[in-house]
Amino acid sequence: MTSAAGPSSVNAVHENRSIASLENVSKEYRSEGLPVRAVDRVSLEIVAGSFVALVGRSGCGKSTLLNLAGAMDFPTSGQVRLDGIATSSLDDTGLTRLRREKVGFIFQSFQLLPTLTVVENVELPLLLAGKNDAREAARLRLEWVELGALASRLPYQLSGGQMQRVAIARALVHDPKLLLADEPTGNLDTITGDVILALLRRIASEQKAALLMATHSAEAAALSDRVVRMRDGRIEEIIEN
Repeated sequence: MTSAAGPSSVNAVHENRSIASLENVSKEYRSEGLPVRAVDRVSLEIVAGSFVALVGRSGCGKSTLLNLAGAMDFPTSGQVRLDGIATSSLDDTGLTRLRREKVGFIFQSFQLLPTLTVVENVELPLLLAGKNDAREAARLRLEWVELGALASRLPYQLSGGQMQRVAIARALVHDPKLLLADEPTGNLDTITGDVILALLRRIASEQKAALLMATHSAEAAALSDRVVRMRDGRIEEIIEN
């Protein structure tokens, strides 16, 4: 008789589950009438609980790959699966629901709404999804990033690091399976950036979300589980940390 899996086995299965999968994906745009291949035949899998860094020069395809993984854009060829769902199989309504339920976004420029308080910014994704417990969930996430005391402030009353932590709380408020971070420390000084990177590391290890980060920073990439080095739209090298 086969015995039931214990807690450690269940956790291992959970952490190895594929969250985002790109299979031979390419993305072409047209510039002045000519095709430009931003992503060229990329295959990549990101599993639950992993922290993956995309590195490379500007224009190498990092941001395009983030958009494809998060169902913000369609590949020209190949297939993208998000939590087992092929993005090409969904219409606009289905894609919106998929992003709203499965994906969190963290941007270099924070993108907080200036007229909303901290807690109102964090609860916004849940309100848009019609959730009833948005305020309580937002307060819990603010406590998790150690900003509960600043819930009633407006963004202009915060430091850059505090604004990015609010943005992280907003990205996490709906418990996404995949978290996408595009140069999350690009507007921060080194010490503040280190705080944000430590928080991202906690998200992967404690929240078991899959985290995909685009960065120019070698120091930021060094904190990830895996570094994916891109060049001219292709994966040049993958380094396990």
